[in-house]
Amino acid sequence: MPGYTSPPRIPLPTGWPRRVRSGIIHAISLAHFSLTSTRSWAANSWNARIRLKADNDRLRHEIALLNEEMRIKDSRMLQVPAHRRPHYPPIQRLAILELRAARAWSLNQTAHNLLVTTPTVAAWMHRLDEEGPRDLVQTRTPVNRFPEFVAYMVQRLKVLCPSMGRVRIAQTLCRAGLHLGPATVGRFLKSPPQRRPKRKREPSTRKVRSKRPCHIWHCDLTTVSASLGFWTSALPFALPKRWPFCWWVAVAVDHYSRRLMGTAVYKQQPTSAEVRTFLGRAMKSARSTPKHLITDQGKQFADDSFKAWSGRKGIRQRFGAIGKYGSIAVIERLMRTIKSECTRKLLVSYRREDIRRELSHFTKWYNQHRPHAGLDGCTPDEIYFKKEPAGSTPRFEPRRKWPRGSPCAAPRARVKGRCGAQVEMKVRHMAGRKHLPIVELKKAS
Repeated sequence: MPGYTSPPRIPLPTGWPRRVRSGIIHAISLAHFSLTSTRSWAANSWNARIRLKADNDRLRHEIALLNEEMRIKDSRMLQVPAHRRPHYPPIQRLAILELRAARAWSLNQTAHNLLVTTPTVAAWMHRLDEEGPRDLVQTRTPVNRFPEFVAYMVQRLKVLCPSMGRVRIAQTLCRAGLHLGPATVGRFLKSPPQRRPKRKREPSTRKVRSKRPCHIWHCDLTTVSASLGFWTSALPFALPKRWPFCWWVAVAVDHYSRRLMGTAVYKQQPTSAEVRTFLGRAMKSARSTPKHLITDQGKQFADDSFKAWSGRKGIRQRFGAIGKYGSIAVIERLMRTIKSECTRKLLVSYRREDIRRELSHFTKWYNQHRPHAGLDGCTPDEIYFKKEPAGSTPRFEPRRKWPRGSPCAAPRARVKGRCGAQVEMKVRHMAGRKHLPIVELKKAS
């Protein structure tokens, strides 16, 4: 045809067929980079429909990735013949039937999704009400002298809150009125305690001991990824540590009570002035000024203006030792708790209001309801405000023949009512967040 010109040819690199697979990885990584930037813009749009569209798109993307993970794992199990696959234990069989009832699956759907055969699921349904130690389908069985429902409560609490360990479960139930030792909880969970080798710590010649609330504060900064990771396959192999790829979070904690005094969120690494403003708000909220402030040697805290501000406030600033284990262990452990029990349990939003709201809910739950191992199961608010610990109030005793004067798991507490009480467990969540559980016990009617 007149006027027709062929499109220009794009030269391909030499030996390109050998680099197709690495090119796929680079393309996916770059696509993730661009999606993160686009979603961050949409999440902060003034139009509510655009924000809702961005949330729906992000959730659909997360569901698709989870489905792909499940497909990869199932494909490995499908390579094993059905009669050679590991058998589900009796307790897991009941859990499968409960899931089938909740999802309204047919026999074929249940067998297909759980990688078993249809006659197997039918046999489980027919033998569901059998009784005896060799039942094909069983409920959770007791391990020691406690009634069966105590073991079931411990195991269900572990299912509902997988991040809880033996000590946390024992302390949580103790605050609710049921005193169990960590070893007893471990027997119910069939997880024997693992002893870790002790680290040799060098004795420090300079120690500041906290004597009262608001005597010593810790302050530090950390990053929270908004896109579930910082790695990328393209140069420079890491995403920039600023919004929209991560948030900078400032945290202040009281050493004596381990109370979380405040948090702040920034789009990029905050300046010394911004950190001073954050600490000023925390002091105004606490209506008190600490005598000592322990930080690392970051540029925000080593600045001359920060030293002058501390002097005007009457605060003695102390730095953690470089290369010394445990010099700022309190604030570092709190950072780990925030990430493992809050930010990594949810999809971190690109909107500052959302991440501030989530940290606010976590702060309230952490101070009021989460038992602290370093405080013998008390909460930070109980130590800070000098309240009576919930674990010292009268307790339930589910063992019918247990002598009332005999000691219980620490802390010591008298029995509430008669021995042999039937107890029900109720788990509610702070502001509807599944990762912020509040456990309560009451007598069964």
